[in-house]
Amino acid sequence: MNLREILKDAKEQLALSEIDGVDAEILLAHVLGISRMDLHNPVLLERTLEALDDKSIPLETFHDLLARRILHEPLQYITGTAYFRNLELKVGPGVLVPRPESELLVGAVLTHIANLPAPVSVIDLGSGSGALALAIATEASNSRVIAVEKSDEALVWLKKNVETIVEDLRIVHSDVNDALPGIKCDVVIANPPYIEDESDLPRDVVEHEPAIALFGGKDGMDAPRQFISSASRLLKSGGLLAIEHNEKQGTFIKDALSADFEEIQLHQDLAGRPRWTSAIRKNT
Repeated sequence: MNLREILKDAKEQLALSEIDGVDAEILLAHVLGISRMDLHNPVLLERTLEALDDKSIPLETFHDLLARRILHEPLQYITGTAYFRNLELKVGPGVLVPRPESELLVGAVLTHIANLPAPVSVIDLGSGSGALALAIATEASNSRVIAVEKSDEALVWLKKNVETIVEDLRIVHSDVNDALPGIKCDVVIANPPYIEDESDLPRDVVEHEPAIALFGGKDGMDAPRQFISSASRLLKSGGLLAIEHNEKQGTFIKDALSADFEEIQLHQDLAGRPRWTSAIRKNT
């Protein structure tokens, strides 16, 4: 069958489920073991097809994956891979798919770390796949990172990524409220569950990604308040907290921080929406 016809038919099927047709290209490239850009390179594509044992496109596998995407399973779960900054992370059911918006927080934290004497101790609360922790660990050679995660399901993916990318990153299986008693650090990063319980989310998210990593109570602030309390306990005086939240929670976050933190700053994402806040632990 003509490759263009295969993609055209797949994109039409995805459109019926209101899914971007580019996902068909990504899935086909995944099945063929090439990049999406290689899919549009006639020479490389021909070589790939010639190298297949049966000299044909593995249509059955492609259509199986396409069927999963049509049912709104996240693309990253289907391919088993999510990209975050310079990292290629393993993800699947039970762990939140890393969002590109988090990359801005990481970039700012890296700038802060670069101005501190080594070693800089960093704790990632609610680490999930390890995206934030691993980005810091791989891009800041003067850092020592601990990833805290309580979910058994997410822990599986966190361990896989740490084993593949940075073996000396420490993993702590714990609720943030009880994690690392007696420990003090220079930086805490956190992407807590902050979505309001009654929020209307895309099917990809609400039907497949773990609720424990998404929802933070009626106003979405239950988990962020706990994370802020834990950060207050864990940070040295003058230590930095960087915490993600949604665009409506900036004032709530500031209020929760005001008792123990100063220099509270609200930061925007690339679309100009308030997405995360930084603060400095007051002297105690």
